[in-house]
Amino acid sequence: MMLSRRVLIASSLAGSLILASFAVLAAPKLVRRPAAQVLPRYGMLVFSDLCISPENGEFGGQRITLQRFAEVDTVLYEYTAGGLSWPVVASDVVIDPRGRQFYFTVQPPDEEERTIRGTLSEDGKALVLDGSYCNDVKMPMKLLRVSDFGRQAGVCRVCPPMKNPPPAEAEPEVPQPAPVTPQSQPQLQPQPQFQPQPQPQPQPVPRKPAAPVYDTGNRTTASLG
Repeated sequence: MMLSRRVLIASSLAGSLILASFAVLAAPKLVRRPAAQVLPRYGMLVFSDLCISPENGEFGGQRITLQRFAEVDTVLYEYTAGGLSWPVVASDVVIDPRGRQFYFTVQPPDEEERTIRGTLSEDGKALVLDGSYCNDVKMPMKLLRVSDFGRQAGVCRVCPPMKNPPPAEAEPEVPQPAPVTPQSQPQLQPQPQFQPQPQPQPQPVPRKPAAPVYDTGNRTTASLG
């Protein structure tokens, strides 16, 4: 009797283990997917906010071309200063492993070296650079990812007037010479005037009387003939 009970218990335990194993096999496997990168590991991406000023028709904004190769990442930076600049090859390009942030260093001609940092949006369709336009936080430097390279540039936003403009710097005063007063004028000593001395008049020299001429009678008679 005891033996039959033990066999019954053992068989029930074996059945439970078999059902549990089938349940484990039938359960879906949860696979952890790696976090998706915002920036693709390879390829070329262009971010731009180039526009045309409505006031003078000149270009404004910036354009960043990111090239991702297996060996290295490169950046071509273009900016505007009345006209679109030549592309500047960036150095020290550093990209976040998740592809959400990156920064690079550029040195435009005749300018100091500077570092540009940017953060990508969640969908990777916009790049927001540190800083803002017109010194206004409401005008961030947001560069959209270019998908249509044949589209025309939009119209630039005009900087709003400053609410509290800084006071104008006062021009430095030029020191003026002090006016000359009679008291400040140096007293000049009178110079002795030159008096001409009378010149002595020359005395007349007495003339000697001329010697008398006497007729001695010696006359030469010319002979005729």
